[in-house]
Amino acid sequence: MTQLLAPAALISQVTTSLDELREQLRGVPFEKYAAPSSLPGWSTAQLIAHLASLAKAARRQFEHAGEETAPEMYDGGAVGRMEAINMTALMRPEALAELADTALAELREVLPSAESKWEQPVGYRPGAKVADMMYATWREMLIHATDLDEFVRPASTWPAEFSEHLLRALAARVPAEDRLVLQPHGKPPVVLGDGGRSWVLSGTEFDLAAWLAGRPAAGPVQATAVADGAEYPQLLPWPSDRLMSR
Repeated sequence: MTQLLAPAALISQVTTSLDELREQLRGVPFEKYAAPSSLPGWSTAQLIAHLASLAKAARRQFEHAGEETAPEMYDGGAVGRMEAINMTALMRPEALAELADTALAELREVLPSAESKWEQPVGYRPGAKVADMMYATWREMLIHATDLDEFVRPASTWPAEFSEHLLRALAARVPAEDRLVLQPHGKPPVVLGDGGRSWVLSGTEFDLAAWLAGRPAAGPVQATAVADGAEYPQLLPWPSDRLMSR
């Protein structure tokens, strides 16, 4: 498994993902805001509102990193987060587009200062540091770019470093009783979990990452059960309540 990215390299990756997302958002026609996004149950407007909210929340975490009392990620917690998303999604598309672009631009401005605070605590999750917030921002921006339109930004456009990161971070979705051996084409296998039920899953690295993330894979992810009578592996829900691996 590839080593963690150096702070400057990760900040560069997140900066690029923000720039690409802003460009992608500028290309979304206003008449499509009310239409479903590629994320089941979410309209395009809701997803854009979420990106704006996430950008503001992440900026606040970076700006207040290391303070004795770190602010919570979202005002009002998970309930407040969804209420804010749904209310913001009701804005006129023109106003929502401007709000999202501004929020993403302001987040971009604070990214360079994060390197000097890399291991300082933030309020993102219990025990989280600035580095964890940076990885979470990377996940949100790239995965939701795919959710906006899986045909414009399929998982195959994810950087190799990002797919490698997801194979680490999303180990939290593997049930305790399972063991998954992921075999990316042309790369060493990655073992997730140490349970008694085993599978080998093979495919491109980005397709395996997309499968773990619950997003469409461009090509086949082939699963072979090692244990007799085992069914195709089922993943746990997205680990939104815990700190994920970097």
